[in-house]
Amino acid sequence: MMQFTKPTLLKACSLFFAFCVLTNFAKAQTTATGSLNDLSFLEGHWKGTYNGGPIEAGWTAPEGNNIMGYIRMIKDDKPALYEVFAFEPGEKGPIARVKHFKPGLIALEEKNVSDTYNFIEAKKNQALFEKDDVSVRIIYERRSQNQLVIQRGKMEDNKWVFMDLFVFTRVP
Repeated sequence: MMQFTKPTLLKACSLFFAFCVLTNFAKAQTTATGSLNDLSFLEGHWKGTYNGGPIEAGWTAPEGNNIMGYIRMIKDDKPALYEVFAFEPGEKGPIARVKHFKPGLIALEEKNVSDTYNFIEAKKNQALFEKDDVSVRIIYERRSQNQLVIQRGKMEDNKWVFMDLFVFTRVP
């Protein structure tokens, strides 16, 4: 039978305790979820240009367990496309649901269908989402107090490559 001295036993117990704490900390880090508050940096009225015309966006503050938003694209001084966003809580964080409409509010998706993007992670003034079919990732990022950027990413050579899709300036 092996015998331990008091200092050896104390050291072993300390190491075991540290191991348990670190294991639980790592588990907590990997199971963390996001919240609608992680997207509060979107709030406001924003304008930019896209595809040769003005683009406008707006998002509400988180309230009532949702954030609502829109993007309006103009081409040749006429509406080209509308996007309506609803961020709602999901099991692992906010879920972005997006519907696209042509002028006349003619839906591009089926009546009961929306594009769905699942929360991956959030940092200060930034959130990453991935489309249900894993074909696209979207980063929402407020780069400064008055600049908001939406980036679209796609898989190239087994890594995600992102490009600025929309660059907005805050409208006072």
